[in-house]
Amino acid sequence: MGRGLDRTHLQKHSSCNKQTTTIGAMSEDKLEQYRQRFRSELDRVVDFWLKYSLDKQHGGYFTCIGKDGKVYDELKYVWLQGRQVWMYCRLYRTMERFRRPEILEAAKAGGAFLQRFARVPSSGSPGKCAFCLTRDGRAVKVQRTIFSECFYIMAMDELARVTGDQGMQSDAEKMMDQLVHWVRVDPSGLGRPQMPGDPPVNSMAVPMMLLCLVNQLSEGRPATAQKYSEVGDWSVQQILQHVQRDGTAILENVSPEGKELPGCSGRLQNPGHALEAGWFLLQYAQERSDKQLQRTAVDKFMEVPFLSGWDKEHGGLFYFLDVDGYCPTQLEWNMKLWWPHCEALIAYLMAYTHSSESALLGRFSQVYDYTFSHFSDPEHGEWFGYLSQDGSVALDFKGGPFKGFFHVPRCLYMCERLLDSLLERRQD
Repeated sequence: MGRGLDRTHLQKHSSCNKQTTTIGAMSEDKLEQYRQRFRSELDRVVDFWLKYSLDKQHGGYFTCIGKDGKVYDELKYVWLQGRQVWMYCRLYRTMERFRRPEILEAAKAGGAFLQRFARVPSSGSPGKCAFCLTRDGRAVKVQRTIFSECFYIMAMDELARVTGDQGMQSDAEKMMDQLVHWVRVDPSGLGRPQMPGDPPVNSMAVPMMLLCLVNQLSEGRPATAQKYSEVGDWSVQQILQHVQRDGTAILENVSPEGKELPGCSGRLQNPGHALEAGWFLLQYAQERSDKQLQRTAVDKFMEVPFLSGWDKEHGGLFYFLDVDGYCPTQLEWNMKLWWPHCEALIAYLMAYTHSSESALLGRFSQVYDYTFSHFSDPEHGEWFGYLSQDGSVALDFKGGPFKGFFHVPRCLYMCERLLDSLLERRQD
């Protein structure tokens, strides 16, 4: 199971890994093969969701979709609705082949549904969004977290960029300001009372999302970038607190002071989450030409979780690990889920694009081979999300309460664009 890795082990493992030492300078033909696979896979995934997900009667999207596209539950999850709006808009705005009327209309339909139904005035907190809605938009459940609101912000901001609707942009920034207040000033608006035996926690997901939102809102807007600059810097420092045990482990939860917490929660590792944090940090560091942070992003947030999290017997990334080697209490700890592999693909391809270190391309190739041979469904399209430890499909639906139109298409989109950049650079 997962254990802290000392620097000697990292160097030894990296130097003897067959897949990294044999990669060398990869040919343009191989990179082009990767690009074509990402491109074709993205086209298939987009077509799958356009065909099966849009609710033409009530608006918004179905996300509980079986392996062959049949809807098996009509509940609508706000964070997935927001993610889908964002993804449609990002594709429409930045990729010529997706500048299609049906994609824009699907995005607008999702945005209208969110604006009409996502907020829950009866929750007792201004700006609080539901977690789950009925098909026609009635609130079912509210979570005491920030994540529905996070993806509402992403959806409104990206839709504003596509439509030019300044009201949506203002709506997104207003919600962002409320989020920052909840996280940094007064969390009572989330509705989660602080119990005397439950110490405050710096959960890595929170600063990660704030950093993601700062990046989203700031793109191409100098005044907005300045407004949220301090929030971005704070978020980075909060993420860096999760580097523990002399740099040999990334822990999911630490104290607000950056100290290790006792018990299972304190020992928890989530390799996929750490890898996602790695490419968030790498983007941030690149924009600021921060060489030290770039190195930390790769060495600590990519290499450390990858080496501890890769299943050396069956391949693939474990979902959860315990840093001291105990069996994690999460029942799904040894499963292989779609999204950690998506994040690993983005992380290592981005790292290689910036550094040209062949070992990083080797890691990417290793994850690529496992991912496309296990998750992608050649028969019906899209990806399976949940595999057993041995790589067999455990749950065969394509969408559910946690898997929607986001991690897979974002990965395919970002990797295609990174490969575009790599191939253009080689041709030059």
